[in-house]
Amino acid sequence: MSQKPKHLSLVMASLVILYLLAFLLSSAESKTYWSDVAALKELKNSVDAKSMRPGSCLSTWDFSVDPCDSVFSDTFTCGLRCVSGRVTELSFDQAGYSGSLSSFSFNLPYLHTLDLSGNYFSGPLPDSLSNLTHLTRLALSANSFSGSIPDSLGSLSLLEELLLDGNRLDGSVPVSFNGLSNLKRLEIQVNNISGEFPDLSSLKNLYFLDASDNRISGRIPSSLPESLVQISMRNNLIHGTIPQSFKLFNSLQVIDLTHNKLSGSIPSFIFTHQSLQQLTLSFTSLDSPYYSPLSLPSELISIDLSNNRIQGVLPLFLGLLPKLSALSLENNNFFGMIPTQYVWKTVSSGSDFAGFQRLLLGGNFLFGVVPGPLMALKPGSTNLQLAGNCFSWCPATLFFCQGQEQRSPTECRKFSRLIP
Repeated sequence: MSQKPKHLSLVMASLVILYLLAFLLSSAESKTYWSDVAALKELKNSVDAKSMRPGSCLSTWDFSVDPCDSVFSDTFTCGLRCVSGRVTELSFDQAGYSGSLSSFSFNLPYLHTLDLSGNYFSGPLPDSLSNLTHLTRLALSANSFSGSIPDSLGSLSLLEELLLDGNRLDGSVPVSFNGLSNLKRLEIQVNNISGEFPDLSSLKNLYFLDASDNRISGRIPSSLPESLVQISMRNNLIHGTIPQSFKLFNSLQVIDLTHNKLSGSIPSFIFTHQSLQQLTLSFTSLDSPYYSPLSLPSELISIDLSNNRIQGVLPLFLGLLPKLSALSLENNNFFGMIPTQYVWKTVSSGSDFAGFQRLLLGGNFLFGVVPGPLMALKPGSTNLQLAGNCFSWCPATLFFCQGQEQRSPTECRKFSRLIP
């Protein structure tokens, strides 16, 4: 009897065994690149173990299993995302993690998103963040990071969002930020950042800038990109006037410079800007009247010039801006009577002409009688405030006269003598 069939069956059995071994070995092989695993371990070790509460993302990080192969597992249930075995996203939950990342190497070259917002991480921002060369979003908001912003962050040329707000950062905004050519959103508000704002004119994609609640000084930066939609720099030490360059910002919708040290007049182009919808310049020490625009096309919906020292009669043109529905001029030195344009814009509106939903004129030196159409308004119909002026009759029984008594005749006469 031939031995050939027996020999063939042995060969086939050997091949099956080799195939099974190869399958088992390939199944056991890690799906996460070894250096990414090492970086994740280093990151977890940088976090105070006492801050990893049960049920938090980091509490499920168990390196006895593969981080990127944790589907249907009780480990690595959240906090990271992988593509082809490389970690591409780290987004922690706001579980109150603490610790310092100052010595963390950030050896995660394929990371696109790093979001550690809403925790208690402290210490300086490490220069090693510049190792994340593929990063498009860096969100470290609402932590306790301190020290200066590393110049090296300016090398992250793919970065689109940089969120450092709500920390304890100091020093100046790095000039190197001008190298963030793809940046769209920059938030550094609520820190202790000081010094003058750098030239960011090369950031052609930047549309949102918030540097509020810092100690930034110098003039309002004129070297900002024309792509900006919102500029918020309230609560700083900025001085000067609104730059003429803002006229060229064709997409600008919001300017908020509240609580600064501005001077001079508001340029007339601001009121007829082709896209501006919200202008907030309260508490800015403005004391000069603004120039009336030559034409009235305007997109403005809200204007707040309250709590300054602006003197003069109420500008008639503000009552003619077609989309303006909120105007606050309270606590200035305006005098004279309420213009008819303001009255009719408060009591009536149409499809093509917005009425005043908010008109705050309290705390000025307006005199005469309160116009009859305003006297007929009922509480809740509009937010109207006329208290603290020089009207001949404005009792507290009227909702718009409540909150502050009318000025005394002596004070009103004294002011009238000071009017040039």
